[in-house]
Amino acid sequence: MKEKVKVGLIGFGLGGRVFHAPVIYSVEHLELAKIVSTREETAAMARQIYPQAVVVPDADKLLEDEEIELVVVATPNTSHFEYASKALLANKHVVVEKPFTITSEEADALIALSQKQNRVLTVHQNRRWDSDFLTVKKIIDSHLLGNVVEYEARFDRFRNVPRPNAWREEDGPGAGVLYDLGSHLIDQAQCLFGLPREVTGDIRIQREGGKVDDYFEITLHYEKTKAILKAGMLVREPMPHFAVMGDRGSFVKYGMDVQEAALKKGCFPKDMEDWGKEPEALWGILNTEINGLSFRGKVESLPGDYRAFYENVYRAIRGIEAPAVKPWEARNTVRIIELAMESSKQKRTLPFC
Repeated sequence: MKEKVKVGLIGFGLGGRVFHAPVIYSVEHLELAKIVSTREETAAMARQIYPQAVVVPDADKLLEDEEIELVVVATPNTSHFEYASKALLANKHVVVEKPFTITSEEADALIALSQKQNRVLTVHQNRRWDSDFLTVKKIIDSHLLGNVVEYEARFDRFRNVPRPNAWREEDGPGAGVLYDLGSHLIDQAQCLFGLPREVTGDIRIQREGGKVDDYFEITLHYEKTKAILKAGMLVREPMPHFAVMGDRGSFVKYGMDVQEAALKKGCFPKDMEDWGKEPEALWGILNTEINGLSFRGKVESLPGDYRAFYENVYRAIRGIEAPAVKPWEARNTVRIIELAMESSKQKRTLPFC
């Protein structure tokens, strides 16, 4: 059995450059062997940062390389289905950047193709390994809040002018904040509570001159729990990132996971001993009752580590364990996005189906 898995990365824009390449490079059993970049400016950057990798101008040159076992698709959303299909047909294992696809039908087709080809197919839902989300999950799983009745998660920014020439802000399939940030929040809610019974969506364009949705509020209805997921581009004053209420207590957490900021600065996870560790200023507040005693205080956040996603991908390829992010989970995230959009149009709650 070959030790390292050679990886080909399609796309070296923000996603490929910040969220994939440095993490792949920091995983012991992976080798970033080839990078596809269609722009000379980004190709030169890739050569400078990863001199061991061969940079090629198109995906076909990557897919024809028999030594590449894993292909990572980090391209604009509308091309996910095309590149993932080509990679699977070339007998490659595939990681697709979130959102998995534009439609749930496309996701179903990719899942069927991966089963036919007997290849690992997974989706880059890296924020399952955020420090604060891991902490929230531990608190809920440990029943420190009792029965959870309400869960609210927000992913806000303040960007009051749409960015020019940014594909996510141009009117078209898969653009807008719902497909972008909504994919993370919906996936996290699935991890905690499973599939909802019903979906309510409120999706809007709030900014002057905006062409695509820049605000959403989605409510996922469960038997005893309401999960409220929100994101907006006009939130100047930080709101709680997580607020979880149960019949025994509450947990409130401000601030975002520190890994994104570190990656954007050019840091590599393998070079930092305290990678993914939040400062005390970002720790959340737990107010609950434990064994008959009232408790209110800070809870040290568990360390986050995006490498865990790719370490799992390696083990899945080698047949050691199943993918942590199942493709049908990512498919259901896309389906919830579709239902939220339809719910917003119809102004009514829709059953999950």
